[in-house]
Amino acid sequence: MGDFSSFKRAEILRKMKEEELDLLVIGGGITGTGIALDAVSRGLKVALVEMQDFASGTSSRSTKLVHGGLRYLKQFEVKMVAEVGKERAIVYENGPHVTTPEWMLLPFHKGGTFGPFTTNFGLRVYDYLADVKRNERRKMLSPEVALQMEPLIRKEGLKGAGYYVEYKTDDARLTIEVIKRAVEKGAHAINHTKVISFLYSDRGRIIGAIVKDQTNRKQHEIYAKKVINACGPFVDQLRELDGSKQGKHLHLTKGVHLVFSQEIIPLKQAIYFDTPDGRMIFAIPRDDKTYVGTTDTTYNGDIAHPTMTTKDRDYIIDAINYMFPSLQITADDLESSWAGLRPLIAEDGKKPGEISRKDEIFISNSGLISMAGGKLTGYRKMAEQAVNTVTNQLKDELGILYSNSETKYLSISGGDVGGSKGFEQFKKEKAKEGVMIGLEHKEAMKLIQRYGSNVDKVFELYMTRKEEAVLESIDPIVFAQLNYALEHELAYKPTDFFVRRTGALFFNIELVKYQKDMVIAYLQKKLNWNEQQKLSYTVELETLLDEAVMPTE
Repeated sequence: MGDFSSFKRAEILRKMKEEELDLLVIGGGITGTGIALDAVSRGLKVALVEMQDFASGTSSRSTKLVHGGLRYLKQFEVKMVAEVGKERAIVYENGPHVTTPEWMLLPFHKGGTFGPFTTNFGLRVYDYLADVKRNERRKMLSPEVALQMEPLIRKEGLKGAGYYVEYKTDDARLTIEVIKRAVEKGAHAINHTKVISFLYSDRGRIIGAIVKDQTNRKQHEIYAKKVINACGPFVDQLRELDGSKQGKHLHLTKGVHLVFSQEIIPLKQAIYFDTPDGRMIFAIPRDDKTYVGTTDTTYNGDIAHPTMTTKDRDYIIDAINYMFPSLQITADDLESSWAGLRPLIAEDGKKPGEISRKDEIFISNSGLISMAGGKLTGYRKMAEQAVNTVTNQLKDELGILYSNSETKYLSISGGDVGGSKGFEQFKKEKAKEGVMIGLEHKEAMKLIQRYGSNVDKVFELYMTRKEEAVLESIDPIVFAQLNYALEHELAYKPTDFFVRRTGALFFNIELVKYQKDMVIAYLQKKLNWNEQQKLSYTVELETLLDEAVMPTE
């Protein structure tokens, strides 16, 4: 079992340099972490480096749904619907603590994109292609029943609704649980470590990379038989570094989501609705919030830092007021937001919303393997294809044989709860334990849902370090999660904790504002930051807090 503690960063890098690696994965989003898990589970010696934090890009800024792919039927992506529908069920069973079924209401209005016939037909085809479970198959509702399900939807012109299941996830936690399982199986993984150049043999074949630890500026040479570029929106930058960006390239689009209090948008039911311009928008209750999105616009700005603009914000607010006219939402109601990028493979003549979400593998003359495109739901299958490419090459070049992918039935970290059925009983038992150690039932359930079978470690930290939490002026529940993130999830910066490990900046922004100064002081003490680091990391968090509510242009 590998190390995944922020107190052992130097040791993790040392092991990467010393071990004779079969595979170096560049990129710590869902694609890269999925590749690392697939590879290490087949017996390959694997290392992964990420220049920011795990899931810091697209993998923490999606619509947070493990889609069945219904919207791809409109583009006649039949194969994709079939594949991602089946993959969705696998993702759920392997990590039911981070993925949960969510019934979705699809209202149709006179003059809208969908009508009763097309909705019924589309959902029926969807059920068949996606191999949907019998108890989750679509239902067709009358206007009266649809309004009972969600009284806020627009009554004018309502002709009925479809009712079907999507799967809600915490995208960042899903990514982190995947890389944790890879590390538990022997992979080495490090964040805040940037590839600055590649290493080549005398024959011009790629044999590794020079990386820089962003926390202390030290450089390291890491050698591997194979190198995979799984950098999401940054795939083309790595191809440029390799001198191999030619032919197909990425087309980046931006998606923005807005977060409101449930008091402002008191949805009883998740909604998937069409807008007057023919786009589709999700409005999804989560805890005591409702989030709404997404936009889909071509993006040419800073890839590492996409932000919400006034136009993005107003577009979504207009969509909300169109479908839920009684709410009369304004910009003042906004509580938080996020902006993320979709790395699509460019297709001439197509609008952003029409470009396929398919994935492709590019192999350069140097041997660099690049995984481009794709989507969250299909991450496991993408990883399988990428690792198949690696193992086939190793077989041809060195005669080494590896097994087929084992991830279809491999739980992710925290997922050792007996699948979705076992998790229900697990939650009941652990909630009792949580109450016994002094947690409120609601708080215990939140921790169980976040950490799954790893929750015992969080409970233990809560129980044994309450006094220390009080001395540090940090809420004991926050303190337990913070120390778990430091010791077991390689969190290093305040944004790692408040954005990726807990999602608090999106869904509990007041907690972040209240606890940030104490958390930053504690992290500085524990990780020995210098004053420049403290200033830089504080400014980064403050910037994200501002941008969550204020457009950048």
